[in-house]
This record gives sequence, C-alpha cells and structure tokens, in this order.
Amino acid sequence: MTHTTIDTLPEAVAAGLAAGTLCPYLGPGMLALCDGPRPPADTLALAAVLTARVSVPAKIRNRLTAAAQFIENFKHRKTLVNAMDQAFAAPAAPSALHRWLAALPAPLIVDCWYDDTLRRALAAREDWAEVQGLAQSEHFGTWTGWYQADGTAAAQPLDAPTVFYKPWGARSPASNYLISDSDFVEVLTEIDIQTPIPAVVQQRRAALGFVFLGCRFDDQLPRAFARQVMKRSAGPHYAVLPEPPTRMEQRFLDEQGIVRIALPLAEVAEALTGVPQPA
Repeated sequence: MTHTTIDTLPEAVAAGLAAGTLCPYLGPGMLALCDGPRPPADTLALAAVLTARVSVPAKIRNRLTAAAQFIENFKHRKTLVNAMDQAFAAPAAPSALHRWLAALPAPLIVDCWYDDTLRRALAAREDWAEVQGLAQSEHFGTWTGWYQADGTAAAQPLDAPTVFYKPWGARSPASNYLISDSDFVEVLTEIDIQTPIPAVVQQRRAALGFVFLGCRFDDQLPRAFARQVMKRSAGPHYAVLPEPPTRMEQRFLDEQGIVRIALPLAEVAEALTGVPQPA
C-alpha cells in the first residue's frame, strides 16, 4: 500500500484554501496555537476535567465517552452538560490561523471539538451560519441544530456563503454536546447512510477537498466522523500530522487517499498566515 507523506507545504493547499476549493477540517490540536488560557485540548485532558468534578470508577476515568456516560446515567444529563459548559467556559483567544481561516471564502468549515475559538474568529463577519450535531437524548429525532451568526437559533437550514459545521456540538451558542457513549452510538448507527450529516454539507463537499488541521485519527470516533463527512467529496485531501501515524491512522490515511504533511502545525500556520508563531 502506498503511503503518501511530504515534508513541505504544497502550494496547492494555500491556493485551495484561499480559493474555497479546500475545506478546513479542524480538530482539538488547533488550540495549541492559541496564546493564554485554553480549554481542554484532547480527550484525556477533557476526561480529567469532567472526572475531577464528578467521581467515576477508576477503570473508566481516562475513557472520555464512558466517563461521560457514567455521569449521565448516575448524575443526570444536566450534570454532564453543566460539567462540559464549565470545561469550556474560558474561551481561547483565536490564533492567527483561526483568524486567517475565518476570513476565507470557504463554502464549508468543519470543526470537530467543543471549543468556540473559530466561532469567535468568525464574529467579524455576518455572512455565515452554524450547524451543530445534536444529542438524541435531548433532541430525539432531530440530528442537527442551525444558528445564525449572532447565535440565534434558526428553524430551518440556512444557505449562507460559509457554513460552519460542528458535528460534535459546542458550548456556544446552545450547549449542544455529543459526548457520552450513547450520544455517539445513536449517531454512528445512522451515519453510514448519512442521516446525521446536514444536506448542505453533503451538497457542498461534492466540489471540495479537505485539509485536516489539529486532528489525530488514532481513535475510532474521529476516523468514523471524518470518513463520513468526506464521503463523496471531490478531493484532494491533506492532513497536517507531524507525529508518526499509528498503524490505524496510516490505514485510514491510505484508505481515504489523504496526503500526510509531516510538519508541525505551528510551521504550517506561519506559512499560511505569514505570522511568526511563538517558539
């Protein structure tokens, strides 16, 4: 099987992002670019924050979705949502890359973490709308919620120039979270036939490739969502992944035809934005 890895940033990445033919797909690693206080930026850190607030059995303390499920089962869903709200209460200051991405003419931006950093960067614009994944325990039968740029809920999908898609939800504007085992099981049961993926995402991706920034694929959940969000997209696809991939990550990259860019995210951010990154 061919592994495509490069150690330079292709001109096609910057050009495609600038032209709106490549979709930024953000993960929790983007928070590493932010100065000052930051919310949890990986599953282990988030699990530690949640389990510091609510005691869970030791054997699941480091397993985020299982710990969240325990809190939901034994302390109520509202306790879990409140703990997530507290974990992401202190917003990160958007980095130069967040601001650069927010200014792009992107038809679609995907962000698979719970922080509000890119939403804050988008606040300078009004020509965008947000769609978030919804937990079936709170919104049974409704897979997504739409919001205008000012955070006001919309009763129907919005056809904005830029659609900002948060498949796992986010703290803002409405504390929507896919976080517990049952949240993800409900979505993964249907995601193969694309039911939870908004129609506008399915339509727009047909002409797009994806650039993964701050993402790891060393767990089943991020792989499953990336695979289904990318489905039937035009390509090409790139992932900034400086760390040597795990066996399952490499298999995923090969299976999806994703070119690995083996550079630190900060170096890529500087190349795209022209703004020097902190050492």
